Amino acid sequence: MFDFGFWEFAIIGIIALIVVGPDKMPALARKAGLYAGKFNKFVRKIKTDINQELKADELKEQLSIKDEKSTLSQALDDVKDSVDKYKQEITEVAEPTPQTKEDLKVNEVAEKK
Repeated sequence: MFDFGFWEFAIIGIIALIVVGPDKMPALARKAGLYAGKFNKFVRKIKTDINQELKADELKEQLSIKDEKSTLSQALDDVKDSVDKYKQEITEVAEPTPQTKEDLKVNEVAEKK
């Protein structure tokens, strides 16, 4: 983010020492350290919150995909059942039901008459 090297910090420290004075410099450095720590915690918290939201969105997306898959698989199963029923009906209509020996004898007698 910021590209501060040793010399940049040294120049800032010298200017602060001149402006503030040597007696107030340690207290100022302590406060600056505290604020830098608070800022780092704040940034870290925001990053973790963003990552958690992204993971939550991914999970929601995966769950919605699973729900869609389950809905699709249920619809596919319904269609398969319907097709099987239609196949069975067609085969029943196309093929006569097998007759017993007695039925065949009755049919033969009826045909002879």
